Formats: sequence, C-alpha cells, structure tokens
Amino acid sequence: MKFSVIVSFLIISSVESLLGQSAYIKMGQQALMDGDFKTAVNHLEKACVVDSTNANALWMLGYSYYHDQNYKKSIITYTRLLEIKPADESAYYFRALSKSFLARDAQALPADKEKNLLGAIIDLTNAISINPADIKFYQNRGIFYREYGVFKLQKSTKFYDRNRGLKSLKASIADLEKVLNENPDRKDIASLLDLSKQQLNAANLIANK
Repeated sequence: MKFSVIVSFLIISSVESLLGQSAYIKMGQQALMDGDFKTAVNHLEKACVVDSTNANALWMLGYSYYHDQNYKKSIITYTRLLEIKPADESAYYFRALSKSFLARDAQALPADKEKNLLGAIIDLTNAISINPADIKFYQNRGIFYREYGVFKLQKSTKFYDRNRGLKSLKASIADLEKVLNENPDRKDIASLLDLSKQQLNAANLIANK
C-alpha cells in the first residue's frame, strides 16, 4: 500500500472517529438535559471510548453517573477528569458528594465510611482552594465534618479518636458559621449549625463525666 493511501486512510478513520464521538456527546448531552441519565451514560460511555481524554465528555459522564446513583463510577470518572483538569472545582465537588453517599450506605464497612467521609472533606477543601467564593463548598464540608466527627466519636469501632472527633465538629461549626454569616436568612443552615453545636456539647459532657 502506497504511503499516500495509508495517510488518506488514517485521516478518514480519524475524522470518522471524531464525528462518531461528536454524535455520542451531542446525544449524551441532550439526554442529560432531559434528565434521562441512563441514556446519557450509554452515549457518553461510547464517546469516552472513542476519546478517553475529552474533558467535557468525562464531566457529563461523571455527572450522569452521579444522578443515576452509580457513585463508584462517578468517582472513577471524575478522578480521570481531574488527571486532565486538576483545577476543575466542580469535579472535586461532585466527587465529594459521591463519596458522601457511599459513606452513608448502611452496608458500608467502617473503614470505607472513614475513607469516603475524609475523602469528601479533602475534595471540598481542594474545591475551596480553587474557588473560595463558592459558599456551597463550605456548606457541604461543614456537613461532612459533622458526620466525620460523629463517626470518630463512636467508641464501638476501632476508628474511635476523641481528639479528631472534637476537631471535626469544631471545623463543622466554623464552616457553617461562615455560610450563615453570608446568608443570615438561611434557616436550614442555622439548624445544621445548632446540630453541630449540640453534638460538640454532648461530646464534651460525656468526656467530663
């Protein structure tokens, strides 16, 4: 086969692949916008097979996995995206939310619960370092700090650590106070803040008995 023929074949194959990927992305995006996340996953998975480095396709796939409650695959997909775009704050955000759902699974082992709660906190801390003005990062981190603090204060597991538990509850209060200071009318945040304070007070009372 002549070199010119080989080059032409490669160009045609490349164009066909790009067109195929573009079609899958467009169909996936439309399904996502329609709220049909299973169909979106089907199309976007194919787009990512054609090009595993397409950041837009990976973001939409991770988002679709998340809304389809496939949290493990959402985490894997957003991890791949962050390898390409390490400053994508939304990827950290949705990866954190996915980890939090895995941590809340009633069947989750204590080791997995700790890994995912701590991972969610770290992801949101990374998101804050990229965009410190986005208040939802603090709100969710405040919630996860509280959940992690309560987990670390459970004496029934080998993961009990009073100091880390108290520090996490204090960090939860700090994050939620920041949110409430910027949004004084948020009654939901006020309730979350009260809950964190109550749990910190309860932990201190138990320790002083």
